[in-house]
Amino acid sequence: MELVLSAAKVAAHAHRDQRRKDEAKTPYINHPIGVAQCLAEAGVTDATILAAALLHDTIEDCGVSYTELRTEFGTDVANLVRECTDDKSLPVVERKKLQIEHAKNMSPGAALIKLADKYDNCRDLLINAPKTWSSERIQGYFVWTMQVVNAIPLQN
Repeated sequence: MELVLSAAKVAAHAHRDQRRKDEAKTPYINHPIGVAQCLAEAGVTDATILAAALLHDTIEDCGVSYTELRTEFGTDVANLVRECTDDKSLPVVERKKLQIEHAKNMSPGAALIKLADKYDNCRDLLINAPKTWSSERIQGYFVWTMQVVNAIPLQN
């Protein structure tokens, strides 16, 4: 429990100035909380996975380093977050292709986080899509999400 609460605190601080792209400009921290909640509701009780779910966008979007996460939360949490991290220096099209390729080799914990992340993003798009997004862009996100999800191998 302490690990998960510490991760929530760090994630909230890291995302403190960020907002979702929706019309309401929802605080971004609602997304990592939604990802962790999705996992918890699905029966995930592993504190390492839940902590990493809360922190999954901190390297990618907040400038938190892998080393900082490893020092604060341990190698297992840091590795899961790194597995879920995109390289924002790459063009969007390339990042999307890499997510599909990377999904084929994800660890089971990272795959759970990725699935919950995609679920939460799609749910948000259905409920409160950004006004600037056309229906084609939304549909494109769903198509790409299915490609990522379909690339994740079933675990025995």
